[in-house]
Amino acid sequence: MKQRTSTLLAVAALTAALAAHAQQPAKKASPQAKAAAPAKSDISKEFEKFREVLEEDNPAELFEAKGEDIWKNKKGPSGASMAQCDLGLGAGVVKGAYVRMPRWFADVGQVMDAERRVVHCMIKYLGYKEEDIRKQPFSNVNKTPDHVSVITYVAAQSRNMKIAAPQKHPKEVETYNIGKEIFAYRAGPYDFSCASCHGADGMRIRTQDLPNLRKPAEAIRAYQGWPGYRMTGGFMLTQQWRMNDCFRQQRFPEPSYLSDSITALLAYMTVTANGQVYKGPGIKR
Repeated sequence: MKQRTSTLLAVAALTAALAAHAQQPAKKASPQAKAAAPAKSDISKEFEKFREVLEEDNPAELFEAKGEDIWKNKKGPSGASMAQCDLGLGAGVVKGAYVRMPRWFADVGQVMDAERRVVHCMIKYLGYKEEDIRKQPFSNVNKTPDHVSVITYVAAQSRNMKIAAPQKHPKEVETYNIGKEIFAYRAGPYDFSCASCHGADGMRIRTQDLPNLRKPAEAIRAYQGWPGYRMTGGFMLTQQWRMNDCFRQQRFPEPSYLSDSITALLAYMTVTANGQVYKGPGIKR
């Protein structure tokens, strides 16, 4: 009862803050404030308090448990399992793998982000069909696909570890540079780019503070909490979904699932966030 009361109070505080904040115009920053690191808005601070209460019993753990069961126990048609899947640290090694991707995988001759690699292994070892996965790559109110649960489990095994996406192989460097170009590329009916919203300090859309993803201390915010439990829908979403949705919001054509362009963008943002601590699957609005 005490926990529930605390949660309800947090919800009430967040709701009140949203209502008050939405009625206030954004204040112009002084030259001194612009030179300093961007401060979080009051609404962001309130939401973080709310998130801390919820993450004590994060529903993401349910999907993590399902993903763990698939990883450890599910067998493919020929008896193969995810114990044969190499996420970059050796067959079956999950601990610390998530924060070390995207990276080069010699067996496929390409750079892969974590979700791309997990799906590759589920197809190769467990007999999942690529066409079936592409029919519903992302979660909705009716279903959270198995691969989303598995990536949630994989991500959780890097909780409280530092991000360390490698840049040793020439293709890793090339992928990073392509991602950097995509981030700055302007096009579409509104001449938007990723940088239009995430390339400067102090940007905001309505009540949402927008991190400057060109800075390491801010780039972590594009990484932190993904995969994330979406409170407004009650299901898990991944970084791949987040990137696709950003393209939609820019009025760009959405990339195909697990595309090279998304891997490149994730490489750019992840490498920029290298050295920051990943806290694990989180909760999103």
